[in-house]
Amino acid sequence: MAPQPSSSFIAIALLLAVASASATDQTQASALEFSYAGSHGPANWGSLHLKFSACTSGETQSPVNIIKKKAVKNKNLTPLTRAYKLANATLVNNGVNIGLRYEGNPGVLIVDHQNYTLKEMHWHSPSEHQIDGIRYAAELHLVHKKDSGSVAVVSILYELGDADPFINKIKGKLDALAKEVCAGNEEARIPVGVLDNKLLRKNTRKYYRYVGSFTSPPCTENVIWNILGKVRTISKEQLEALRAPLGDDYKQNSRPVQSLNGRTIELYNEFTD
Repeated sequence: MAPQPSSSFIAIALLLAVASASATDQTQASALEFSYAGSHGPANWGSLHLKFSACTSGETQSPVNIIKKKAVKNKNLTPLTRAYKLANATLVNNGVNIGLRYEGNPGVLIVDHQNYTLKEMHWHSPSEHQIDGIRYAAELHLVHKKDSGSVAVVSILYELGDADPFINKIKGKLDALAKEVCAGNEEARIPVGVLDNKLLRKNTRKYYRYVGSFTSPPCTENVIWNILGKVRTISKEQLEALRAPLGDDYKQNSRPVQSLNGRTIELYNEFTD
């Protein structure tokens, strides 16, 4: 067995902790500045700070409820190619959610023949996006960024069932993270080492596409969303492990669905003409 890093926990004070799509270079909000309950909850995000104004005034906000029968098949959409590879990863509790950040280049997502580099991933529970009004047990956001700064997110929905193989790979680290108390203005990190992301790059035969926003403050727009049609499973134990390190106001860290405001949800489906 390979030796474990001598320092399991690194707690560092942050002025601005990454909230939803931390891999972008845009300013994100601290866990002290918003929450998912009470007076600092989602209904009030837009009034908490000037930089959060898009949370209220934005016209293309996320997440949304996807109505299957209203999704429009777009024959110009191409399969989502995820060319991920081995990369050093760090498990992070930023006070808002639990996620993985990567060093170097862990691979790319190809969207419409454009390369977006994988920067980080994080979980929300319950799910933020809904399909036909169904809110799932959890949702994983894989955040990618193009050199120009454009952001594309792949969303994977989970229902309760068998354990997810990818989460199993980091389950021990999640349990260790739960033992470290993380205040709202801190983040705790545990090195994971080289992580094989092949379990995340299964073939995608169906997905939904729309343009939206980050799902937490500052709710920045012009994010390309790709919600996979295949719902995966997560065990109750894994779900509890993802919530355990978070404070009470962040254990259920999902923003309510937002109005489409005339947007069309596009559909790619390999099995239909």
